[in-house]
Amino acid sequence: MFTGIIEAIGTIQAINITGQGARLVISTGTLDMSDVKLGDSIANNGICLTVVAFDSSSFSADVSNETLTRTGFANYKTGQNINLEKAMLPTTRFGGHMVSGHVDAVVAISAIEHNGNSIEYWLDMPSDLAPYIAEKGSITVDGTSLTVNSITADKFRITIVPHTTEQTIISHYQVGSQVNLEVDLIARYIERLLTRQDPSAAESKSSGVTHDLLARSGFIK
Repeated sequence: MFTGIIEAIGTIQAINITGQGARLVISTGTLDMSDVKLGDSIANNGICLTVVAFDSSSFSADVSNETLTRTGFANYKTGQNINLEKAMLPTTRFGGHMVSGHVDAVVAISAIEHNGNSIEYWLDMPSDLAPYIAEKGSITVDGTSLTVNSITADKFRITIVPHTTEQTIISHYQVGSQVNLEVDLIARYIERLLTRQDPSAAESKSSGVTHDLLARSGFIK
């Protein structure tokens, strides 16, 4: 489990493709590796990976074919910068929101607008994820915990302050950039609780979750 507060910017040193997936070597930049152990989890652009080898300035992790096909790793190159966050501790200050490190979709940056000292990014919103994305709710973009500031039928907007730009890879984003998206974990559990039904009938029924249902149940205003 992670919080979406990026700890360092790393760099992909090597991508070794195998029949079962790939092994990555990540240079960790300023990330403190003194407490890292074999088997620990580190989020790489929001993708939870397991440390299989490490030293004071880098670590290796295996990536399955499933992850390669469902995340931005399919297009990553050697030398590319990525956001890094170690798994949270029980004593960690919870500055972001609950992030699982499981990517729901890869989406494109559709527009970038400057607003004072902040930068606003519009991102494509897949229709199947739209019910889980709420105005002023939390969302994870390449592992960074962010707030959704507005929504249209097929897009949503995030506003990035200078500190976040300096501490993450967001400064590299351009129109058309592909980013990993993870919706709020709590939203998924709310849907499951509100739509419990006979498992044998699940495939033939839609989820039934609507804006009105969530409002009447007290989850949104």
